[in-house]
Amino acid sequence: MTVFNPRTDLPALRERLEAHAGLRIACYCAAWCDTCTQYRPAFEELARRMPEALFLWIDIEDDPEWLGDEDVENFPTLLLQDQGGTRFWGTQLPHIQHLERLARAAGSMPPVDAGPGDLKEFMGAAA
Repeated sequence: MTVFNPRTDLPALRERLEAHAGLRIACYCAAWCDTCTQYRPAFEELARRMPEALFLWIDIEDDPEWLGDEDVENFPTLLLQDQGGTRFWGTQLPHIQHLERLARAAGSMPPVDAGPGDLKEFMGAAA
């Protein structure tokens, strides 16, 4: 499955985000971050193994509007949300197994009042 980048895949991302009712997983990163560079192949592989989820790779410097009022100080910072709201917002160790376990449990997690907001709301700002 594709990992969408708002900068390069905006039309396809817009279409998929509007139609997608399942789990959305966004990794907030920075091009200069070595940890992000090393984490990305595993993130992309997880996207292939979990085609039911929508994966986004968001560079906080290229696309800061996808952060809302939030700041990212550590990487990787992850956002997991679904129709019920944000299920996780925060930094995790860069071990893809942690994200995979979190993603598989997300539906049973209560919504949290944290994070940048619904990803669908950022589509207008990215136009």
